[in-house]
Amino acid sequence: MSATASATAAPHVVIIGCGFGGLAAARGLAGAAARITLLDRANHHLFQPLLYQVATAGLSATEVAAPIRHILRRQRNLTVLMAEVAGIGPARRAVVLDDGAEIAYDYLIVASGATHSYFGNDAWARFAPGLKTLEDAFDIRRRVLTAFERAERESDAAARAAWLTFVVVGAGATGVELAGTLAEIARHTLPGEFRRIDTRGARVVLLEGTDRVLPSYPPELSRKARRQLERLGVEVRTGCLATGIDAAGVAIGAERIRARTVVWAAGVAASPLGRTLGAPLDRAGRVRVGPDLSVPGHPEIFVIGDLAAVESEGRPVPGIAPAAKQMGAHAARAVRSRIAGRAAPAFRYRDYGLLATIGRRAAVALIGGVRLSGYPAWLAWLFAHIYFLIGFRNRVVVLLEWAWSYWTFERHARIVIGGGGGPAG
Repeated sequence: MSATASATAAPHVVIIGCGFGGLAAARGLAGAAARITLLDRANHHLFQPLLYQVATAGLSATEVAAPIRHILRRQRNLTVLMAEVAGIGPARRAVVLDDGAEIAYDYLIVASGATHSYFGNDAWARFAPGLKTLEDAFDIRRRVLTAFERAERESDAAARAAWLTFVVVGAGATGVELAGTLAEIARHTLPGEFRRIDTRGARVVLLEGTDRVLPSYPPELSRKARRQLERLGVEVRTGCLATGIDAAGVAIGAERIRARTVVWAAGVAASPLGRTLGAPLDRAGRVRVGPDLSVPGHPEIFVIGDLAAVESEGRPVPGIAPAAKQMGAHAARAVRSRIAGRAAPAFRYRDYGLLATIGRRAAVALIGGVRLSGYPAWLAWLFAHIYFLIGFRNRVVVLLEWAWSYWTFERHARIVIGGGGGPAG
């Protein structure tokens, strides 16, 4: 594919990534006098806030993901390409793919998101997978379910206890959701299905380096979230930093927790594509963009979502799905303005609040200054996620699955495929 564009053709807009930001940008350019090319290494859009439900066997992949081509099939000015982007050449206005091919652009929207950060300890990734993709979710689900199976076969008490110990590192929203759900699986879903072990005795440990869970939430909601986790049976340990992770467990300084299943939810790093733009980066590797989300010195390039470091009304914009969607819609408007010869407006973020679920009838929420916890927060979380799911079928199926799980505690997506060597490899 050539890196030269026709001077007579409609402007070519390339969008990298079809997460919340990239999808919003693509939809915002529907009907624009431009050719749109959307690049993503996967063929599906993923509703990432519910990915932990796939990892914990509550939902199947098709209920939280949908094919990109199907979602955007009616947008005639858009072409979808399944491709891995290796780099960006701002000087020649070209996107470089992993096979060496180049795609020229007149305008570029980079929405490549974030990946896991192990804070310089990348060797831990083998033993403590993070949760960003469907592949990650399948891996975690396999490790969790296989751990119970291995415990059933184990005759040594200490070894069995290690198989029945689950450690989640990081008590942000993902870590809290994972820990709470793991406790529910052990105490409500699996009892009665095994003959040699009592799954209710499983140990779920949540580690957090700061002094409270959900550190981005108000302290009052953090305290309530901790109490709800502890009621579920989660062992919450704040002010604890993991200093080592291997196949046998987690080290916290001189202390060691024997655990055969560890999940990483402690940190994220911006996509490495940001480094290829030649723009200033913050400590997390995010691109410091201008008020209109464009790259300094390159008004034709916009960076959005988890890859963008930007402030709105003097406050940093958080790396959450609503912010990415708003950035994507803004980037589309900015491109339309540039095509029409007008200046792009500054981005303004609207804060719709924070939601984190902990378990059945357990959640915390901050919505428009109103603080909720317990059952009201859980209902708010449920309806918000149903509303924002892609596609009518997904909404109906997920609502039915949740209704069934609510009354029965059953989880039917408990199929283990591949990786027979066990959770820790």
